[in-house]
Amino acid sequence: MINVEIDKNSGFCFGVVTAIKSAEHELANSDKLYCLGDIVHNSLEVERLEAMGLQTIEHDTFAQLKGEKVLLRAHGEPPSTYETALRNKITIVDATCPVVLQLQRKIHKCYEETRDQNTQIVIYGKKGHAEVNGLVGQTEGTAIVIEKIDDLDKLDFNSNIRLFSQTTKSLDGFREIVAEIQHRMHEGVNFEYFDTICRQVANRLPNIKAFASKHDWIYFVAGTKSSNGRMLFEECKKANPNTIFISDVEEIKEPLPQDVKSVGVCGATSTPKWLMEKVAIKIRELTNSK
Repeated sequence: MINVEIDKNSGFCFGVVTAIKSAEHELANSDKLYCLGDIVHNSLEVERLEAMGLQTIEHDTFAQLKGEKVLLRAHGEPPSTYETALRNKITIVDATCPVVLQLQRKIHKCYEETRDQNTQIVIYGKKGHAEVNGLVGQTEGTAIVIEKIDDLDKLDFNSNIRLFSQTTKSLDGFREIVAEIQHRMHEGVNFEYFDTICRQVANRLPNIKAFASKHDWIYFVAGTKSSNGRMLFEECKKANPNTIFISDVEEIKEPLPQDVKSVGVCGATSTPKWLMEKVAIKIRELTNSK
């Protein structure tokens, strides 16, 4: 009998849980609610909520709305979004993650205090990511986004630097960026860095590696748009080469190799528990049908 275990530490982080609960609460009292961008980077969960009346829109459509109600997802938004809402009498249901909101305020304060001091505000994150767009917006678009070591060539190491991080980036990656900036800084120039990575997300990395290493086979479940999912999947695969990335239960078509006795099912911060449970059921069904 094959053993199938769902990782208890995988699934929605509390910021995503809050956003989804906010959407469900609003839709319980209305048959229509707009959401600015995908509420979570998982197409199946988005489809579930759309069936309840949630309508996903992008910023160009948002700018044309008048007097509607719009949910802001956990990733957060730049100040310009709130300005548009005020101008167009849009009611905002703000589900910005508290960790992200705190970081936005911290970056904005830093920007206000240093804008006349030739200081570069740098954000370690994924360029174009919704959260990062919201963070850059706190600096009137002047912050420099760094994704990897090679991007540090954008910086002037003769000028002061303040470094922040997207909340879902890896701690190891952040530490590498810090060490490299410290190495390149010129004497007498000030460099300060702030570890703004969410610990609930950061702790997933060691947990998921430990989970992956104790099973013969791993199904990692996540949406293709999830940057957190891609990062965790790569680390999961390092811990267990028999790790398969899937977004939907329908991608599992064949029974597992006969020597596989233990299977783990895990996922990203944007992976719903119900989807991981469906994957576990499918694995058991295929195993029993052999």
